[in-house]
Amino acid sequence: MENFTFFNTSDISKFIIPRENETKFGEGVKTLSELDQLGECGAGYVLFGIPEDIGVVANFGKPGTSKTFQHVLSSLLNIQNNKFNRPDNLVLLGQINCDSFYEEAESLNPKSENYENQLGDIVTKIDCVVTAVVKAIVESGKTPIIIGGGHNNCYGIIKGTSTALDKSINVLNIDAHTDLRMPDYRHSGNGFRYAFDENYLNKYHVFGLHKNYTSQEIFDLIDHEKVFNYFLYEDGMHLTTLDKCVRLKNGVDFLNRTFGFELDCDAIGGMNSSAETPSGFSIRDIRTFIKLVKKEQVHYFHICEADASKDKTIGKTISYFVSDFIRDDD
Repeated sequence: MENFTFFNTSDISKFIIPRENETKFGEGVKTLSELDQLGECGAGYVLFGIPEDIGVVANFGKPGTSKTFQHVLSSLLNIQNNKFNRPDNLVLLGQINCDSFYEEAESLNPKSENYENQLGDIVTKIDCVVTAVVKAIVESGKTPIIIGGGHNNCYGIIKGTSTALDKSINVLNIDAHTDLRMPDYRHSGNGFRYAFDENYLNKYHVFGLHKNYTSQEIFDLIDHEKVFNYFLYEDGMHLTTLDKCVRLKNGVDFLNRTFGFELDCDAIGGMNSSAETPSGFSIRDIRTFIKLVKKEQVHYFHICEADASKDKTIGKTISYFVSDFIRDDD
């Protein structure tokens, strides 16, 4: 497939640090060489990465999300293969090959008045690849897990899922922002708006929305649309994790307990991300939320906006999120 790199056992072995009397998770994950093989594989989950930050830059954000997937692999593939982890239930598919997209982006003039719009044209090309990969995974009956990359990729993920299921889908987004900005050109701040306007997105719940970083225009939009719903971070920041889960359950019920699952790392306090916040959910909160959410009918799991270029513990943090999500003993 053009613009997609499939991983093989040799690619995976480069990340694994062997140790005597231990078996690492990466030694048991499955690989494929083409999308047509998905239906023949018994694993229930398919992981791939989108190493890009073009959509973030197009939204005037801080670059760095392109490095995160590699750091996640370095951690995830070295966790233990034991009775609590099942690597045989995961396909490590590969990653979107963004080389040509970056070559095109580097040929642009950053001082041009149309610079961000031109980046948006490149984001649209990335959308097409993401849509095709997600569509193939969902059609095979498996659950995609996607590590970004910017939140612009939610559009291709939602479109691919919706197209595969032949219906618009509901989405739960744990995020400090709605990403419902005007659909003037594609970037990391308007993926859900494009998906909604094009009828790929039905009900949408944002959990952890920040008062300080949501415009009145956006509040007017989400208050007007009956299919939009949100829970403010400030309304839950003094609650216990258990009480926050009660509020999250209300959002899950609003989505009829069937949805795509988005986790924007901007929602996590102190995590290095494209829009890092000092005030947000804890990692403990997020892991508890994942345990709650995974019990529902989840179409996909998308983790985005984390920047591991300067903080290597982020790869380990996200590997916890992934292993929690695919673990079947909870």
